[in-house]
Amino acid sequence: MNKTELVKKIAENAAISQVDAKKALDATIEAIKEALAKEDKVALVGFGTFSVATREAHEGINPATKQKIQIPAKKVAKFKAGAELVDALK
Repeated sequence: MNKTELVKKIAENAAISQVDAKKALDATIEAIKEALAKEDKVALVGFGTFSVATREAHEGINPATKQKIQIPAKKVAKFKAGAELVDALK
């Protein structure tokens, strides 16, 4: 499912226009991004939790040259599925 299909589904389920559904989805995504940028967690009970994790610097191998390279530390977004979501997938 892509963003356009998701907007259509939200509009159908909430009985709102696709324009309003897109605005709501965009606002939700922006709010999650802003929270993660501040390293806050976003917990949606039953769905899951978005959080920020730090990957430590480590050594890797360039697959093209087989030479060792240093991979810098970085922050990544992480998602842990909630119980209801996990149960829905069974």
